[in-house]
Amino acid sequence: MSRRGLPTLIALILAGLWGAGLGFAHWHGNLWFLDRVEATMTDLRTLVRGTAKPPELITIVAIDDETVRREGSYPLSRATLARIIDTIEPLGPKAIALDLLLVDPGAKDTDEALARSLRRSRSVIAAAAIYPGGKQWTLAVGEGPLARVPNAERFLWPLKAFSDAAAVGVVNVVTDRTGTPRFAPLLFRAGDQLQASFSLRVATMAAGEDPGIAPDDLSLDGRSIRTDIGHILPLTFYGPRGTIRTISAATVLAGQFDPGAIRGRIVLIGATATGTGDVFPTPFDPILPGVEVMSTAIAHLMTGDGIVRDQKVRLADAGFAVVLPMLLVGLLAWRRNAIGLAAVAGVVLIWFVVNMTAFLHHIWLSAALPMTAAVPPAILFGAAQLWLGRSRAQYFATQSQLLQRVEAPGLGAWLAKHGDFLSEPVRTDAAILFIDLSGFTGLSETLGPSATRELLNNFHALVDEEVTSCGGVVTSFMGDGAMVLFGLPEPATDDAFNAARCCAGLSSRTNDWLASLPASTASRIGFKIGAHYGTIVASRLGGEGRQHIAAIGDTVNVASRLMEIAAGQNAEVAVSDEMLAVAGRDCALFKSGILRGPVETQIRGRSGSLAIWFWQSARAPQ
Repeated sequence: MSRRGLPTLIALILAGLWGAGLGFAHWHGNLWFLDRVEATMTDLRTLVRGTAKPPELITIVAIDDETVRREGSYPLSRATLARIIDTIEPLGPKAIALDLLLVDPGAKDTDEALARSLRRSRSVIAAAAIYPGGKQWTLAVGEGPLARVPNAERFLWPLKAFSDAAAVGVVNVVTDRTGTPRFAPLLFRAGDQLQASFSLRVATMAAGEDPGIAPDDLSLDGRSIRTDIGHILPLTFYGPRGTIRTISAATVLAGQFDPGAIRGRIVLIGATATGTGDVFPTPFDPILPGVEVMSTAIAHLMTGDGIVRDQKVRLADAGFAVVLPMLLVGLLAWRRNAIGLAAVAGVVLIWFVVNMTAFLHHIWLSAALPMTAAVPPAILFGAAQLWLGRSRAQYFATQSQLLQRVEAPGLGAWLAKHGDFLSEPVRTDAAILFIDLSGFTGLSETLGPSATRELLNNFHALVDEEVTSCGGVVTSFMGDGAMVLFGLPEPATDDAFNAARCCAGLSSRTNDWLASLPASTASRIGFKIGAHYGTIVASRLGGEGRQHIAAIGDTVNVASRLMEIAAGQNAEVAVSDEMLAVAGRDCALFKSGILRGPVETQIRGRSGSLAIWFWQSARAPQ
């Protein structure tokens, strides 16, 4: 496996394990710390969905401000509640439900009147669950399908006269940290007592049959109602207050209402008057009356039009929690550029579309869980990639600097961009220049290692600086000498011209350098330069571990021999007639110093003679 593949594999495994851990906790309902994020995301999705038309089977009889004004007080008297029930019951509603807590005794005659009215009708009244410490949610107690049913400390029951006359259901809902109702529990327990919720009692009364309770759902009126952990029913609201059909109790008492609003419907009687306190914030309305919350839960039970979140949906959430972070990490590892970021954005967009589409089709996939599972691994892996990329960039920059020091600056930069440069030999025309210090070997024996190194280092720096300024490359330093080439990495028409300029420049700067040395040193050394122009063969030489750029051919040999001829003629520079011809009459060797020749000269190791020019700078010691 590659060096890059192993860290990526480890990151993928860790991302998958992180998502799996979160998914497992979510499947068991233990990610309460994500509730606020999930609540916000659910509200946003609800607003994007917009208002919905509620089913035409529920009517709210509201004890509103007008009713309170006409009756003169709140709560309404039991006699008034009895009159409302007696007015509604003859019209044939499926059920009458009072979303009111009838826990305190009133006048005996009015309580008896209300009890008679309840007894004559198909009615449900409200009880309340009291939780330890005021909390609405507790941990599981025991094992089995009812272990996660909300566990209350006790129940607050209506007066016995009323509970004997009507069915009773627990009215509590589960709210999030903002107070928004998210679930309507269908069952409650307090010790060994198991009680049905208000909404379930009303739906059961309207359906005319008892519900069937299974581990993950319940059946009613031939339909399966899928519930979340603990038999709680997710709530999704239809719109702001008044979206569910509402008529004023004042109009009912006055007989000024449409009987069609009652006949064959479920009728809920509840308070909507200002200051009654039974209100909740929702995505559509900051003060939705509690009776509309109950009506929403009943509508979901009767029609199945609510959102679904059960164990199967939670399992799908867990799958997204595993797949999404691994996919994002994989994409970040695949491409570390704009393409990779675009792919990541595309995956996130697809997930968002899938999540929103599911919500529009009444499936409540978690938004907070995949985000929590995917964002930290993606950020950590991306940060690690940036850090490694920066480290790698620094490493390569260091290597490049080292390469520039080992190779000529221009040649090193070229090699960094063109890795296959001179992988095969290349024939080309080039100007070759050699420079060598004379008398240096004997001098080094007396100077010692440190002084010798410093002297050579200064000389090499001088040569490298001048050659680079003229556009050439030092292909190698050989002790007290150097080989310079004009024509790599690419040949140019002015290679010979630049080589001639370099000869003059090297000669002038070397004379200045020698003059700066102590007289005892300068008097013992000199220098000589040979330059020739012609065809060379350039290539890489060496094994896989170490290679260097080399130029071979007759042109190279002649340029090297010309140093000997320059020394024999007491000249600083010996340059071939071929090179001066290509360099032209405007080159530095014609424009400065003293140039003499050409002289037909025999070259050691080469048959025939060669026309040679000799050049001396004006600064040369006489």
